[in-house]
Amino acid sequence: MSDKKLTQKNLSSWHHKLHKEILSEKILIPKGSNILISVSGGQDSMVLLTLINDLKKIHNWSISVWHGDHQWHEKSSVYAVELKSYCEDKKISFYFDQANKENVSSEEKAREWRYKKLCERAKTLLNKNQQKNNIYLLTGHTSSDNAETFILNLSRGSNFAGLSNIECKRLLENQIFLIRPILIFSRDDTKQICNDMKIPVWEDPTNTDLKLKRNLVRKKIIPALEVIYPGCSERINNFSQKMSKFNNERNDLSELAYLYCKDAKGINRNFLNRMCIEARCTILNRFLKEISAKQCSSKNLEKMATSIYEKNKGQINVQDFLKIVWNKDYINFEKN
Repeated sequence: MSDKKLTQKNLSSWHHKLHKEILSEKILIPKGSNILISVSGGQDSMVLLTLINDLKKIHNWSISVWHGDHQWHEKSSVYAVELKSYCEDKKISFYFDQANKENVSSEEKAREWRYKKLCERAKTLLNKNQQKNNIYLLTGHTSSDNAETFILNLSRGSNFAGLSNIECKRLLENQIFLIRPILIFSRDDTKQICNDMKIPVWEDPTNTDLKLKRNLVRKKIIPALEVIYPGCSERINNFSQKMSKFNNERNDLSELAYLYCKDAKGINRNFLNRMCIEARCTILNRFLKEISAKQCSSKNLEKMATSIYEKNKGQINVQDFLKIVWNKDYINFEKN
């Protein structure tokens, strides 16, 4: 669909930008897709809903809305009813779940609950319609969320993967994709879109609660950094994208190094020990993943790599049922 046809439908420059992103090499959302949009009622998710709903006929999409009520404030149930009415006026299917307060007592637990419920709803829709096609879950994450996530992850000591930008598309489960189409917009952009298009917003009052870590970063830390270095949010966002590319490159090169060290007898100890400690840890971690899904801590990996380097023979218990053993030439696993 060309930009000319979009102009004929009197869609805005915001629609054009999102339309172009959707048709990029990533092909975020194929034509004829079934879409379930997570809508909180805030400016970001309402912009996402509005733009996607306006573009749906062009792409032959079928869209539904899911709303999760955390019960974090006294008007949450009222907001849910009003949002449902708004969707019904737009002839958009609306689905709703209400959380038990104890199950969403922190930001992390609330996030887990939302994605769990979204996936459950997606599976229900797939089964209901007996669809063989994929279903696409859309969330309203922006580049501003990306910058906030980077600062939070950096502060708590995340690795390269944790400092990478939020993925715009990934497979959650069989036939269920998570899509974040408006990462191309900042929170200032979504505020402007709401003003330009007169989009209603149901703003959660807990968004001003500075006891929540993300709110503190959003309301205090980033504004303070912007005063010192104007435009820093955009630069942080750009850097996190570079980190993603670096992490992807690192993973690919690590896989080549792993294949170089491994043969039918196990991991070649002499090849492994020629590498720096960081590379040795990465290769051992890759070897571990073939045996167990359980993650090994970076501290334990470094201890393991150091022992293998210094001692010609030894063994270390990795888990209750598993140990890594080595001799002068090769490294392998044995069950306890």
